[in-house]
Amino acid sequence: MTLQELEQKVPELLDYTAGMPEEIRCRVIVKVHPPGSLIHQKDCQLLYFGIVAIGENRVINEFENGSIYLIETNKAIDFIGEVAILARKPDASVTIEAVTENVIAYIPRKDAERWIESDPHILRKMAERTAFKLYRSSYNNGLKLFYPPTYLLADFIVKFCEQTEEGRALLCGERTSLTISKTRTALEEELGINVKTLNRTIRTMCENGLFCLVKGKITVRMEHYQKIKEYLYTSRN
Repeated sequence: MTLQELEQKVPELLDYTAGMPEEIRCRVIVKVHPPGSLIHQKDCQLLYFGIVAIGENRVINEFENGSIYLIETNKAIDFIGEVAILARKPDASVTIEAVTENVIAYIPRKDAERWIESDPHILRKMAERTAFKLYRSSYNNGLKLFYPPTYLLADFIVKFCEQTEEGRALLCGERTSLTISKTRTALEEELGINVKTLNRTIRTMCENGLFCLVKGKITVRMEHYQKIKEYLYTSRN
């Protein structure tokens, strides 16, 4: 697939690529990353700047002891490597993994740097996206340090209901229940709770009627959602 074909498939992409010089456009490589594959890895040299046209990915930090910390998940349209480029650092600071199939337009780093320096529009787009991620991170910073595991899991469930397509279908009455298919390992990474504490928290919340378990997966009905919202409100106040 060429960049032009990708722009035809995702018209919103043109708002990002319209000012790209022609001599750079011809060197763009469009690559498809299947779900679960690595897009780039922490501490590896950043050779390309990417624009995610399709898909969702997760940003994680890997540590030497094998622990993984989930920083955020992002949906297209997004950038790959913008922080390293803006910071003038040679290597990637995080690992990015495809959650769904990702279609990414890659520009050689030196070409990307020349384009960014000459095109205020793409620089502004990068700055807006970086600021959005920083704002989101700053807004929630400290949550995992000062709230108990029950609150963290309850907050995650409410956000899952309100921010995903299947969750909104539950809230609109288009479905009677919602099963969160994430594994315990994925929840451990996302919530920052060790698996033993997570299992104990899930068991306690289930016994208290905040959700039910179906084949070991958290399953929420409308009455559960309302009880969890009430619990969060009471905890905050």
